[in-house]
Amino acid sequence: MARARARDAPNFTPAWLAVRLRALVPQFPRVTACVAFSGGADSTALLAALARLRRRGLKVRAVHVDHQLRADSARWSAHCRRCARALGIALEVRRIVVPRTRGSSLEAAARAARYAALAQALRPQELLLTAHHQDDQLETVLLQLLRGAGVAGLAAMPASAPFARGRLLRPLLEIRGAQLRQWLRAQGLDWVEDDSNADERLDRNYLRRRVLPALLARWPAAPATVARSARHLAEAQGLLDVLGAADAAGAQVGAALSVPVLRRLEVARRRNALRYWITSRGFPAPPASRLEEIASAVLAARTDTHPFVEWSGVRVRRHAQLLRLEAAARAASTAAAPATLSWHWQRERRLAWPGGGELTLRADPRGPLDLEALTAVLSVRTRRGGERLRPAAGGPRRLLKGLLQEARVPLQERAQLPLLYCGETLVAVGDRWLDASVQAGPQTRRRGRLRHRAAP
Repeated sequence: MARARARDAPNFTPAWLAVRLRALVPQFPRVTACVAFSGGADSTALLAALARLRRRGLKVRAVHVDHQLRADSARWSAHCRRCARALGIALEVRRIVVPRTRGSSLEAAARAARYAALAQALRPQELLLTAHHQDDQLETVLLQLLRGAGVAGLAAMPASAPFARGRLLRPLLEIRGAQLRQWLRAQGLDWVEDDSNADERLDRNYLRRRVLPALLARWPAAPATVARSARHLAEAQGLLDVLGAADAAGAQVGAALSVPVLRRLEVARRRNALRYWITSRGFPAPPASRLEEIASAVLAARTDTHPFVEWSGVRVRRHAQLLRLEAAARAASTAAAPATLSWHWQRERRLAWPGGGELTLRADPRGPLDLEALTAVLSVRTRRGGERLRPAAGGPRRLLKGLLQEARVPLQERAQLPLLYCGETLVAVGDRWLDASVQAGPQTRRRGRLRHRAAP
């Protein structure tokens, strides 16, 4: 029975694609489609089929993203240009630099950078079409399962979703990859093969080359049946979103959420409401560990503290009895700054502080700083936790965290504060606190003043 269902899969043709697109977009063919074109078999089949639908009134163009990660990426771009020209399709090539961040794989970084480039390329009300097919969906569900994903993750890739200034469509999720290649061969069309697909160090490649052949030999209908399970999970996620929207609305205070109201919810509903609140505002959902931290530790914290949780450029912070959501771009740029800078302050009165503006140190006869107490070279660092200094002569050493809380320094400013060290001794926190060891006194001969100008 499973083998019979596998054989009954729809055949890929331009006519089938037109029917599928009309189901996804009622306005079809009076739309403009932008194809994410890699030059591989899948996107070549999609682009070639769409080219044949133009006589029905469909407008088509393509975008190729060159990640510049391989020596022959320029050859791929040239192939894409030739292919698009032969099909009579306008092609835009976007060259990008893939940023590497700690803890993320190159594969994930490239994917994020690619979608960012596609979002920039998409025009208002335009449809971005990708060539993800049924085999890709099977791989995605299995990878998400192995990573411990929840309902949203196991729902895998939707056929239609909002994206940038238009929508993202995946019209081929009911088609097998082998069918696309069969159609291309019948049309006499060529494509390029990415040799990195043979690198089994990448999870998806290992799954595709080692695991799926054995799985499909036993269960040939697995792509279709797993795709059906993904659709069921997508429906379940839709119901969770309805509940999350209602719970979030009940806790809403302006753009924030009420902590007491959230705490009255059962824990699972609380996590669901938080997830909905975050994703409905266009931010990526937090990992399970971060979501649990928000739902438990942040909501249980004392009202005089200001805890926050960050991930992927997003920050959820608590202020008094309210939970707020914001982009953490500034914090991310600060975190990306060098951990330590050396400042020869006697030669260079100014120091540019990445992500945090500028430091200046000048002579001032009324200044609070004893210049002769400073070493010739100061180390300037970001916060790492556990820092202490003695703000008053004869007083105790204090945790910097406590000083910041007492002074009610906003969270977004704390991450930007430069910490100045003489050797391993913290002597200044921006221009807010000086350690007693460098404070000017009655016998001080050379006084100075430190200024910190934060980034705008």
